[in-house]
Amino acid sequence: MPLRVYNTLTRQKEDFQTVVPGKVGMYLCGPTVYKPAHIGHMVGPVIFDTVKRYLVYQGYDVKFVINITDVDDKLIVRAAERQTTVEKLAREMTQDYFDNLKTIGVDSVDLFPYATEHIAEMLDIIQRLIDRGYAYPLEGDVYFDAAKDADYGALSHRSISEVMAGTRVEANDRKRHPADFALWKSSKPGEPAWDSPWGRGRPGWHIECSAMSMKYLGETLDIHGGGLDLMFPHHENELAQSECCTGKPFAKYWLHNGLMQAGKAAGKVGGGHDRHGDVELDKAAQEAGKLAGSKGAASVKELFAKHPPETIRFFLLATHYRSPIDFSDDNIAEKGKSLEGFYRLFETYQRITGQDFYQLAVPSLRSKSTALPAEPAAFTAELARLRDRFCESMDDDFNTGAATSILFDLRTVINAFIHEQKLETTGKSNATAIAALTAAVTLLKELAALLGVFTRPLPRSSAGDDEFASGLMGLVLELRAEARATKNWPMSDKIRDRLKALKVVVEDRPDGVTWRREA
Repeated sequence: MPLRVYNTLTRQKEDFQTVVPGKVGMYLCGPTVYKPAHIGHMVGPVIFDTVKRYLVYQGYDVKFVINITDVDDKLIVRAAERQTTVEKLAREMTQDYFDNLKTIGVDSVDLFPYATEHIAEMLDIIQRLIDRGYAYPLEGDVYFDAAKDADYGALSHRSISEVMAGTRVEANDRKRHPADFALWKSSKPGEPAWDSPWGRGRPGWHIECSAMSMKYLGETLDIHGGGLDLMFPHHENELAQSECCTGKPFAKYWLHNGLMQAGKAAGKVGGGHDRHGDVELDKAAQEAGKLAGSKGAASVKELFAKHPPETIRFFLLATHYRSPIDFSDDNIAEKGKSLEGFYRLFETYQRITGQDFYQLAVPSLRSKSTALPAEPAAFTAELARLRDRFCESMDDDFNTGAATSILFDLRTVINAFIHEQKLETTGKSNATAIAALTAAVTLLKELAALLGVFTRPLPRSSAGDDEFASGLMGLVLELRAEARATKNWPMSDKIRDRLKALKVVVEDRPDGVTWRREA
């Protein structure tokens, strides 16, 4: 089936056709870097990093851009509170954001443009809007004239009066219409400021993204992504000012991800998007509340200390990107337990073949997908079917929720094959079965890599701690073996129960005894 995506602008799924055949320009609204990143800041990057991975797998040449807003009212206020400069605060928080992206495996972003480095491009767009009659200067500020844009409200599918109903807007009685938004703001003494034809000031929020996206991706983007909370006013205003400036469609496909909610309760993790203009966007009330920073939303690094980053990434992708994500430590921990079966499979594969799962080379293109052996025919057919199902899920509006479930199906099929072929015992000499197993495990890694998981081993504790734990467990297992050999069942049972209480699982295998810690 062809790749289809849900376009917020048209409210329907559409066949994916790019502006330039074979190339994709993708833009995601990045953070305002005035405080440490929380888990909500990771949702969009993880989703669209996965989108890029799959588009590249399909053969597209993708350029992925995420902006950094390093000048804003929130930055000015927070810098004053901390008695530092806006520049220094922005630099510190940007590095925190980058560190967290790296930790969670977002490594496909091609460019992170900074707002402060693109003032000239913003001034050019503002001047063009004034020249075309879509913007007006006002005592050092410049405003977009929303009433002049006949299509204003196209993205949120509401008229100007409808989008303004119940919406907080910038208080300014001088504006021609309450919906008019600032393109340029005059700066107060001590605030960051740049020269402009209208006086020293700084850019409005929305103009930043239009300037940076169009500079690096052209006047018509293929994909514009962002959280559902940004649809109005940010994306609505981006769309209006960009199209009024160029006379061209600004983005072919608008993809909006659902918000992070506190458990089953509707509400975005981290609160609102820190902008004026909040509006009800979803009748499911995705923004009905918020998870406060004191409950874990303030710093994603705190979350990484409690859960493996790979588990968190898998958790974020286990839901279709347009659906809300039910955030809680319990839900993340539950996802972590479900992943343990994969790690055990990787260990099993290494015991059977002597090969490290993480060292397997996998193809990066669908056209060069892992070759499946002719035999055993039934096993090979099942692998091919699951690969097709995975790709069909991703072709259906990047349905990572369905794709992750197929990885579990693939794991089940591989484990069943190992058991049926007795590959851990007498079947080790079956070259045909071993080759089929390697192909299957390679396919698993290939598909998992599209989601950005199982790409590298989980980090372990220090080598000294590992060596000590291994030595101690070796002693315990020796004592257990002696107790069983002498039929000292009370001692054997005691060892078993104490290990179980410590979440240590012992497995008696034909080739020896193994142990592992459960999460």
